[in-house]
Amino acid sequence: MQEFFEQCVQEALNNGGLTPSVAQGLLEMKDNLLPLLFYGASLIRDHYHGKGIRLCAIVNAKSGRCPEDCAFCAQSAHHKTQVDAYPLMEPQQILRKAQQAEAMGARHFSIVTSGKGLTEKEFGKIIQALRLIKEKTGLALCASVGMISKETAHRLKEAGLNRYHHNLETAPSFFPHICTTHRYEEDLDAIQCAQEAGLEICSGGIFGLGESPEQRLELAYTLKKMGVDSIALNFLNPIPGTPLGKNNTLSPLEILKSVALFRFILPDKDIRICGGREFGLRDLHPLVFWAGTNGIMIGNYLTTNGRDYRTDLQMIGDLGMEVVNG
Repeated sequence: MQEFFEQCVQEALNNGGLTPSVAQGLLEMKDNLLPLLFYGASLIRDHYHGKGIRLCAIVNAKSGRCPEDCAFCAQSAHHKTQVDAYPLMEPQQILRKAQQAEAMGARHFSIVTSGKGLTEKEFGKIIQALRLIKEKTGLALCASVGMISKETAHRLKEAGLNRYHHNLETAPSFFPHICTTHRYEEDLDAIQCAQEAGLEICSGGIFGLGESPEQRLELAYTLKKMGVDSIALNFLNPIPGTPLGKNNTLSPLEILKSVALFRFILPDKDIRICGGREFGLRDLHPLVFWAGTNGIMIGNYLTTNGRDYRTDLQMIGDLGMEVVNG
């Protein structure tokens, strides 16, 4: 078995990631062999990223009243939740959030808005905010503002945007169980529009929506095919009032195994752990770095609170790792 793991590491390093059949073999491994899987994922991560950990942060710049019916989301107008709903923040408010994120140690900052897209007036405010943040901070800029066209992608880039964030949420085969108000292909088109404008892409999904382990691999290979630059992995934190509010959550070990498999499949990409990490990983939280992670989101998430950023910085230092730019 040791020899099989070593072969998997070499295949990931030499061939740009595992083939689906080999990844399936790792998926079927027993939990008592997880230390070997984590060791391999760490070797791959160290090869491409060393011990550097990248920090990002977000602002929920426009919350609630979303017309989409995503089954996990507290911001959907289709669900009865207690989420705060408010219109798009003013550019100066967004700037202050960015400055707070930079003070915490974040290097990437993303402006996130609810809804399928923005009005022209709202888009103008986003452009203003991007220019202000570019002028007043040293942050790399990201935005997640729904579906975009090639024209809007170019406008965002001209305003200083470095990276576009657009989650696929889950595998193509499972997506109809999660959202019925738009097609998966629309998400893929939005990513392609951003790529054609010269923007980097951050995309990923949520583990624990009811998908199978094989469908998590399907998501990984979809992201690989799209050629995204950064992978954002989230873990369902069930919100009362949503259709998934009573879902059984994944065990920490299953989450860690899935993260490690993503590292074997996408060896050179940034893999960032985002929403639900404290809830999903619990006392095994630090092990997510041994499972191949090289980035985390600090601060609060969209509708749930994160933990004190100083605790995250302490955890990174205790593991012999360090925060890096990028």
